[in-house]
Amino acid sequence: MIGFLRFLGILNAAVWFGAVVFATFGAIPALSSKEMEALLSSRQFPFFSVAIAQVVEERCRYFQLACGLAALFILLLQWLYSGKLPDRLWRGLLLGMISVNLLGGLFLDPALKKWHQEVYSLKTLPEQRKAANRSFRAWQSLSDMFNLILVGGLGVYVWRMANPPDPTRFVSTTKFRG
Repeated sequence: MIGFLRFLGILNAAVWFGAVVFATFGAIPALSSKEMEALLSSRQFPFFSVAIAQVVEERCRYFQLACGLAALFILLLQWLYSGKLPDRLWRGLLLGMISVNLLGGLFLDPALKKWHQEVYSLKTLPEQRKAANRSFRAWQSLSDMFNLILVGGLGVYVWRMANPPDPTRFVSTTKFRG
């Protein structure tokens, strides 16, 4: 049973890591590429490509949250089955990655949508548009930094799941038969 739970943990961590890497380095940058500009036309490109990227990132955050909650559930099952609570460092890493994802979804994404609407609103004055564009870029940089933190944390988490700690060198007295 513990082998099956380890397999589920590794599988979940690998899928979670793959999704974050693909979104961070593949899907979201592709939405602001020259190919996307050619597809949407230069007049519609900046507004729609960023709006599409925001939708993709929001869906990715939901998926990441599902993977994080699955990892917590698997960790709980391993603890209940083995009776040994995982190290505080690894529990903290897992909870930290879930927290970063929640912060991104609850605070960064709504702020990015607000500033994006402000930049392209017809009611916005030119000086307000410049300020909104600066704010949007600052929030976007923060979002990118959160994604890079997740990539690094998940890389460590996948490595940890694939390489469990060595068992203790002491054997319990119930292992001896006399």
